[in-house]
Amino acid sequence: MDNPPRALPSGLATALVFGSSGAVLVLEIVALRLVGPYVGVTLQVSSSVIGIALAAIAYGTWLGGRLADRFDPRALLVPALLLGAIGTAVTLPLVRFGGEWLRGGAAPAVLLLAALAVFLPAFILSAVTPLVVKLQLSDLNRTGSVVGRLSSMGTLGAITATLATGFIFVAAVPSSWIVISLAVALALSGAALAWWLRRSGGTAPLPGKPRTRAALATIGLVGAGLGVASPNPCDVETAYHCAQVREDPANPSGRDLILNSARHSYVDLNNPRHLEFAYIQWIGAVADVLPSGPVDALHLGGGGFTMPDYVRATRPGSDQLVLELDGGLVDLDREKLGLTTGPDLRVRVGDARVGVAEQPTGSYDFVVGDAFGHLIVPWHLATREMAQDIARVTRPSGIYVQNVIDYPPGRFIRAELATVAAAFPHVAVISSREALDGEVGANFVIVASASPLPTAEISRRIAAVEEVGVMLSGEELTDFVGDARVLTDDYAPVDQLLAG
Repeated sequence: MDNPPRALPSGLATALVFGSSGAVLVLEIVALRLVGPYVGVTLQVSSSVIGIALAAIAYGTWLGGRLADRFDPRALLVPALLLGAIGTAVTLPLVRFGGEWLRGGAAPAVLLLAALAVFLPAFILSAVTPLVVKLQLSDLNRTGSVVGRLSSMGTLGAITATLATGFIFVAAVPSSWIVISLAVALALSGAALAWWLRRSGGTAPLPGKPRTRAALATIGLVGAGLGVASPNPCDVETAYHCAQVREDPANPSGRDLILNSARHSYVDLNNPRHLEFAYIQWIGAVADVLPSGPVDALHLGGGGFTMPDYVRATRPGSDQLVLELDGGLVDLDREKLGLTTGPDLRVRVGDARVGVAEQPTGSYDFVVGDAFGHLIVPWHLATREMAQDIARVTRPSGIYVQNVIDYPPGRFIRAELATVAAAFPHVAVISSREALDGEVGANFVIVASASPLPTAEISRRIAAVEEVGVMLSGEELTDFVGDARVLTDDYAPVDQLLAG
């Protein structure tokens, strides 16, 4: 009767389970950032990455258990780590090249890109735990304690990796370097384990011919090289965005701010009064109808700081506060988009909802909500409770404007209009005629106030811009909103509404 394989030292077994489980969670979190520039960061994208990762864990654990019963687990641990390193290394080129083909938010593209980002390495690394468990079960009377201990250490490894990646790694280095560093760490761990197993003796030889092992090593090195050389959609990777700044070939002082591969803001370094996009021109038209002189303005979302700079240029002496979640984006604006802050234009880095709650009642003449991006809507900024807090800080004669992007059949903009109308008695919306008729996706600018809106003057001004805007108010707006449901903190399915 063959002797069972010798158990690993308890510390080594714990380290293998802890490390492999942690590596899977690092990959899962980084995968969300890798796919974001191509398909957005929506609930569907997050669900796809989590679901694919869980599927990989389930199938990898099942396969690892089957292999542990058929072969000497000691002979499989090193290949699992090395193959995991190779799978991790090829993740970057798979996502970077595949993402160029799979851009957009269609469900099949999202699922496929999520699978390219996480399935292969997570599947391989998940096989490590059952291999280690099998090695440690030398005494059936201790099965419960062994399985419980290793299972708990795997969970602790996942928790540690989740917190370390979210709080430290992502803020410290680009996602590509996290992936490459993880691949190197796995390869070194596999090599160190191979050395220890060979030194301790009593293990089966590693499977595969030298030529096969050399080919796999080459694949890993080529994958890592392609990952570094693959097209990177980011000039700067902040904690929340993949960001680029591009010079406008038609205007030497013009700059485009690209966030997650979507054109987000346009800044003219020499002319802060220049408003490039139609929706920002409409917001500028609303700002221009405010009583003359300086204003107190609150901006929810900074982006390229186009509107704060416009208000500073057109209304000298105004006091402005910008609530921007992404401190890295603010640094990029200072470096490449000419942002200068001071007593008249202050920036507070943090969540807009928390920032609004800290503001005094009735303290602003002009509030601009521009924190929604392409397929990326922070749901907690779209609810009635948020709108009520904005109404609280807006003076009775002040105006709130909110930029919303939606697509046919326009379910989100209708719901958001109903939501804002639950907090403000006077509401209107501006967009193109085609967008209001449900023919195209576009920007919609919601205008709201506690006092009657100067709709005639706003309509006159938005009709004079390059892309003519149309304003709906009164009965026309009521007909447009229809029976749309008000969004609340308890019910705000913004991703589903955007998906149509």
